[in-house]
This record gives sequence, structure tokens and C-alpha cells, in this order.
Amino acid sequence: MKSNFPKPDAISLNEKIDLVRTQLNKEEAVRFYKSGEWKKWSNEDIVKLQLFQNCLCVSFERFYKAIEKVLERPVWTHEFAYIELLQEEYYKLKGKPSMKEIVNLIPKEKRVIVVL
Repeated sequence: MKSNFPKPDAISLNEKIDLVRTQLNKEEAVRFYKSGEWKKWSNEDIVKLQLFQNCLCVSFERFYKAIEKVLERPVWTHEFAYIELLQEEYYKLKGKPSMKEIVNLIPKEKRVIVVL
């Protein structure tokens, strides 16, 4: 099977555009991660790619920092379980969620809120 994935050395702008439009399989995601090419990318480019991939292809730490910068707000880790909400926010189809909406993503039986 021929891969649509570009060679890991310097990726041209056109290849970057093709990459963000492509769903990477596990092997391609691992190869892209190992290439380190993503380390040179802007926050916006990281989010454009990773937010729509089924496989993690950049470090989670890098993606986490990038999405907080791009969305201009703290993103709680449990929000990644509802990736479609982050996608809608990214495309500005909905506004930033309130703290109540973010907490309500956690099932009631699993909520523990500690106030110090």
C-alpha cells in the first residue's frame, strides 16, 4: 500500500497542507512523530493537524500547549474525550465553554471537586 505521507525531512508548504488534510494511519503517525518535523511547526499548524487525527502524531505535551494557545484558554484534559467540542470551538462554531459546561462533561458519579 502506497503511503500519502511525505518524506520525514523538511516538509514543504504544499506537503504540510496535504498532511493536515490526510488521516494518518498508526505507522504514518509514528513515522511523523519520530521525524521531529512537528517540532518546527507553529501552534496553529500543530492544532490544525492533531485536532483532526485519530492517532497521536505529535507529543501530547506539545499538542496540549498548542491548543491552549490557539483557543486562548486553559483546556482541561478530560475535554479531549469530547474532541468534537474542541473542533467546533476551533472552527468558531461555538463560543468558549463556561466552567460549568467543562465540569459537566465529567459524569456526575466521577466528579470530585476539592475546595481549599
